[in-house]
Amino acid sequence: MHKISKWILDYSRKNKIKSLVVGVSGGIDSAVVSTLCCQTGIETYIISMPIHQKKDQLERATLHCKWLQKKFENATFLEIDLTEVFESFSSLFSSTLKTDLSLANSRSRLRMTTLYQISSSKGGIVVGTGNKVEDFGVGFFTKYGDGGVDISPIADLTKTEVRKLGSDLGIDRSIIEAKPTDGLWEDDRSDEDQIGASYPELEWAMDFNGNKDLLSDREREVLSIYKKFNKSNKHKMKKIPIFKNEKL
Repeated sequence: MHKISKWILDYSRKNKIKSLVVGVSGGIDSAVVSTLCCQTGIETYIISMPIHQKKDQLERATLHCKWLQKKFENATFLEIDLTEVFESFSSLFSSTLKTDLSLANSRSRLRMTTLYQISSSKGGIVVGTGNKVEDFGVGFFTKYGDGGVDISPIADLTKTEVRKLGSDLGIDRSIIEAKPTDGLWEDDRSDEDQIGASYPELEWAMDFNGNKDLLSDREREVLSIYKKFNKSNKHKMKKIPIFKNEKL
């Protein structure tokens, strides 16, 4: 058993958790987390939740989930198509009350609600799939969407480390090599398209503490991108502001 799987198992036993629930997208992060969860031997629900999903993303998610079901007796694969739910939700709002970004985030929040519906009915927890750069570097996740989880097994691993772990776990190469995408848009934009830098570049920027005068133009640009996202998304990575009621 991998040490992260043991960490999940120990946490679950300590808190009397009966099941683990993971959303699977077809990307490497969710593939790794779902595999680690299955390794615990705890009942694990691996959930694909397409919303107008691109064919290749859905095919990779299905391929991985069926692989897990075949490999682990404790794995249960469910595909819950949320397209009609999303369309119905979207139709409730006038054009002035919705944007492409707000609808993209709503997709993520509908998926979060679905995962908690299942976890609540099965005495379980929702297991997060965010990596270190997403969760603590650039804040590249939806607040109360894919950021709404109970535990985060790979939040201290970079994307590079996650890919390496995925290879060690025997995850399909098509998933390991797929370009990272949040899958929340009608087009095929990748994470790099949205952020403006690759994960290896962001990993470098997250750890940088050297002399800025020695940087190349691209390195300066990446550092600027990283700092911009880190600052603007800081509210996702910090506790909710609370008014302190000081006794008078």
